[in-house]
Amino acid sequence: MKLTEMKIRDYLDLLQSDAPAPGGGSVSALTGAQGLALMLMVADLTLTREKYAEDHDLCQKVKEAGQPLYHGMTEAVDRDTEAYNKVSAAYKMPKETDEEKALRTMAIREANLEATNVPYEVMNMAFEGLVLAERLVNHSNPNAASDLGVCATCLETAVKGAWLNVSINLPGVKDPDKAEYFKENGKRIYNESTKLANRIVETIRESL
Repeated sequence: MKLTEMKIRDYLDLLQSDAPAPGGGSVSALTGAQGLALMLMVADLTLTREKYAEDHDLCQKVKEAGQPLYHGMTEAVDRDTEAYNKVSAAYKMPKETDEEKALRTMAIREANLEATNVPYEVMNMAFEGLVLAERLVNHSNPNAASDLGVCATCLETAVKGAWLNVSINLPGVKDPDKAEYFKENGKRIYNESTKLANRIVETIRESL
């Protein structure tokens, strides 16, 4: 059963068990998905109120741009665990003959690359979500301002958590160009997301 199809209690029980997965990567993606869901909620709570008509066009655009991010982030909850399982399976492959060793090495490299790419994508989606969330600040239903702040906090956490997973998997990325790409762009997204989330939260906090 997919993690996203489990009951919350069952998911949490699995998470706190000694099972190797799900772990921090799936948690980061789920946190990001919750942040995006909150952003979509804020947009809807504005769109359904005529008194905020002047912000309807903006909220509709944010909603349309945010929906694909929400679905992508939700899928990443399971993709991250699946990527980890592929890494684990690759290391368990036989290595008695030269052919088996070669196949095993290839499988490990491919699995490690995917295990790095999934959290990197989570970072990207969370950052894009933060950019959209900032557009809603002071241009959405003020009664949901705190929800928008929690949205930003969740998305920032998703970025930071995913970056830890990218970092721990980087040594397994044997292509130096790809490793450098993940490293440099990951740092940039991390730093920009922190600044953006802080700006959103502080602006909202001051308005409450």
